Amino acid sequence: MTGPGTPRRSLKQRLADGERLRGALFRLPSETLVEMAGVAGLDYVVIDCEHGSADTALLQHHLTAAAAHGIDALVRVGSAEPALALRCLDLGAAGLIHPHVDSREDALRAVAASHYPPWGRRGFATYSRAGRFGTVKAADHVVASRETLVVAMVETRRACDDADAIAGTEGVDAVLVGPADLAADCGFPEPGVVDGLITRAHDAARANKRAVMTIVPGIDAARAAERRGDQLILYNMAHVLMDTFRSLTAPGTTEEAEGQPSESIRMYPASPA
Repeated sequence: MTGPGTPRRSLKQRLADGERLRGALFRLPSETLVEMAGVAGLDYVVIDCEHGSADTALLQHHLTAAAAHGIDALVRVGSAEPALALRCLDLGAAGLIHPHVDSREDALRAVAASHYPPWGRRGFATYSRAGRFGTVKAADHVVASRETLVVAMVETRRACDDADAIAGTEGVDAVLVGPADLAADCGFPEPGVVDGLITRAHDAARANKRAVMTIVPGIDAARAAERRGDQLILYNMAHVLMDTFRSLTAPGTTEEAEGQPSESIRMYPASPA
C-alpha cells in the first residue's frame, strides 16, 4: 500500500510485477458506480465509450471520481478514433482499449494514437488535466505518459488468425478477446469453435509476454480466468447487476407464501416485548 505522497504504481508496472488485477466495465454513465468500485477495492474500471456514452464532459466526471478514490480508469474508444483517444488521455485516462484490431497495421495505429512521439503520434499538451493544467514539466509529462496501458481488442476470426502479429506489436500491453463480436463474425457457430479461437488469441498474447484481459460475468468465471493465468479480469457490470436484480425477484419460500417472514427478511431481532 502506498503512503501519503507516494506515487501510485501504474497498471503497467503492476502487470510487469505479475499482479492479477480485477476491474469493472461500465457502459451506463454513473460516477457513483465508479466511486463504489474504488471503495470496494477494485484495481481499475473501464468506461465504455464505444457502446456507451462518448460525452467527454461525462467522462471527465468519471475520471475525477476514479482519481479521488485511488482507482485507475481505462477507456474503450470506438474503432479507429484517434481524436477521441487523444481527449481521453488528456482528461487523465490510465490507458485505452482499442476495439476491432484485426491486424498488425491496426495494432500499430492503436499504439500511435495512445503515445507521444517517438512511440506514437498523439498530439502533445501539458495544459490538459493529465498534465495538471500545465504545472508539470514537458519531459516529466512525456515520461508519465509512457505508463499508458494499450489494450488491443481481438474480435474477428481474421484477428485471431493474426493474433501473434497483433500481440507482438511493440507498444501493445494486453490483448482482450471480444467474445460476442467474435461469435457474430463466425456466424454464431458451436461454442467449441469460438472457444478455440479465443484460446489461440490468448496463447499468442502469452507467447509475446502480453497480459490477457478477460471479460467475465461473475466471481466463478473470474476465478477460472485467474487459474488460467489471465492478469486483467474485467467484470461485465451490466451482467452482474442484472443477475443481482433478477435474484431479488426470485420466487419466495413456502413460508413467505403463507404470510410468514422469511430468514432473508429477518435481518434484526424482534424488539423486546
